[in-house]
Amino acid sequence: MIENGQTTAPATETGDDHPGAWLDIALVHYPVFNRRREIIGSAVTNLDIHDIARTARTYGVRRFYLVTPYEDQQHLVAELLDHWLNGRGGQLNPARKTALELVRVVPDLAALYEQVGVARGGRPLVLATSARKQAKTLDFGTLRQRLTAGQPALVLLGTAWGLASEALGEVDAFLPPIKGGGDYNHLPVRSAAAIIMDRLLEPE
Repeated sequence: MIENGQTTAPATETGDDHPGAWLDIALVHYPVFNRRREIIGSAVTNLDIHDIARTARTYGVRRFYLVTPYEDQQHLVAELLDHWLNGRGGQLNPARKTALELVRVVPDLAALYEQVGVARGGRPLVLATSARKQAKTLDFGTLRQRLTAGQPALVLLGTAWGLASEALGEVDAFLPPIKGGGDYNHLPVRSAAAIIMDRLLEPE
C-alpha cells in the first residue's frame, strides 16, 4: 500500500521554467536519531503532512514524499489522503486537496531514490538538512541557480533528532543550517521546510 489510490493530477501548475518544478522534498521517518543518538523510526504527524504539502504546493514543488517502513503509518497516511482526495474533505476544501495531491509514501530511501530517478529520467542531486554545520555544504543560492537551470534536486528532511548516518549514503551535500537570533536551534520540521522552500523558490 505504498502508492496512494488517488486520482492523478499535475504536480504543479507551473512550467519547467519555474525552479520548483525541478525540486522534490522528502520527510524521512526512518532512519533517524533520538535524543540519545540511537537509530529509531519516528511517527508520521498529521500536521507535518498538511503543512508541508501546502507549502510545497504554494512554491510549486513537484512532489512531497513521506518515508516510513511501518505499515500502520502507511495505512494512516492512506486513510488521511483518501478523505481529502476522494472523500468529503476534498469537496469542502479543494485547496487542501490540491496540496495533498503532491504526497506519496515510500517504505525506504531506496524506493524514494528509485521513484524520483524514474520520474526525473536519472539520479537527482540529493541534499540533506541538518541543524549543525557540515563539512560539505551547498549554499541556497547555488542550489537555486541549479534548479533554475533545470537540474533536478531532492531535499531530505529529518524528523525526531535528525537524519541518522545510515540515511546519508546517497547524499551529495548538506544545505546550510537554519539559524535564528540566539543559541536555541530546534525548529519544527514543517517550519524548517517552509524556510528552505522560501530561500530556494521565492520569486525574484
